[in-house]
Amino acid sequence: MKAITVPRPGGLDVLQVSDHPDPGEPGTGEIRVRVHASSLNFHDYSVVTGVIPSEDGRIPMSDGAGVVEAVGDGVEQFAVGDHVVSTFFPPWQEGEPREGTFDAVPGDGVDGYAREQVVRPAHWFTHAPEGYSHTEAATLTTAGLTAWRALVVDNHIKAGDTILVLGTGGVSIFALQFARLMGARVIATSSSDEKLARLRNLGAEHTINYKDDPDWGRTVKKLTDGRGVDQIIEVGGPGTLTQSIDAIRIGGLISLIGVLTGTGGNVPTAKFMRKQARLQGLMVGSRRHQIEMIRAINASGLKPVIDRTFGLEEIADAFRHEESNRHFGKICLAL
Repeated sequence: MKAITVPRPGGLDVLQVSDHPDPGEPGTGEIRVRVHASSLNFHDYSVVTGVIPSEDGRIPMSDGAGVVEAVGDGVEQFAVGDHVVSTFFPPWQEGEPREGTFDAVPGDGVDGYAREQVVRPAHWFTHAPEGYSHTEAATLTTAGLTAWRALVVDNHIKAGDTILVLGTGGVSIFALQFARLMGARVIATSSSDEKLARLRNLGAEHTINYKDDPDWGRTVKKLTDGRGVDQIIEVGGPGTLTQSIDAIRIGGLISLIGVLTGTGGNVPTAKFMRKQARLQGLMVGSRRHQIEMIRAINASGLKPVIDRTFGLEEIADAFRHEESNRHFGKICLAL
């Protein structure tokens, strides 16, 4: 079995393609999956570059999609030939958030899906959406579910709400698509006019080039007649949070799902208090959330936006493409 491993201390130039033993037959409650695709996330990038330390020889990638090859005793929800997609927090099946670490996250605390086959407990997977390719399904585990939880689970988005999405990464694009699916209005930002045009084609009502307009928080307020937006999908962290506080309405929700500008910085707390807004950090979602998201995808026919697909042995080039920030939507690996 072919797999990618990350030698410590990590780095794109030292990612190794190697042969690993076949995982064997599934035991009780387990399934064997032929992995056909994965997708890149900033978390995966942090693992392969050593920013997030992991065990020497860790197999990376938290997202995996493929076909069930064998089922163990006691497995009733899957059959041989089913198309499946992995979950990000395998122990978090349902209920309130319970995961605050990455100890059980594939590709970080345990080996991930940059390999051809895997044997795992059946509850580590859900069925993939109907009609999805493996690469399309692999976009859902982290990015798709994060956007879904932020909008639908934690905020109960409704038609007529106004949502602000920052940038054109996987979570932001999914948030735009889910928001439009629910009948919400979307304002989107990017530093590229070309990407802004693509955002408008996906349904963004207004777009802002944040490089040309560094005071974009006030611009968002003007676009909403001084009210501000109901929710912000905040991926930047300290470098964008001040503008997001300007852009949010009184009592609105800022969903903090990324820290692309760093992990610490100044926050205008007095302004935030005057807004009486909520700032909620969140990390992906539960298996139940994923099942509900896939049910909505099956009902709506929504398809993910995939920027480019690389082969497994091109994984370093895939992450360099992510580093370049030229992508729009998800970057995938095909195995």
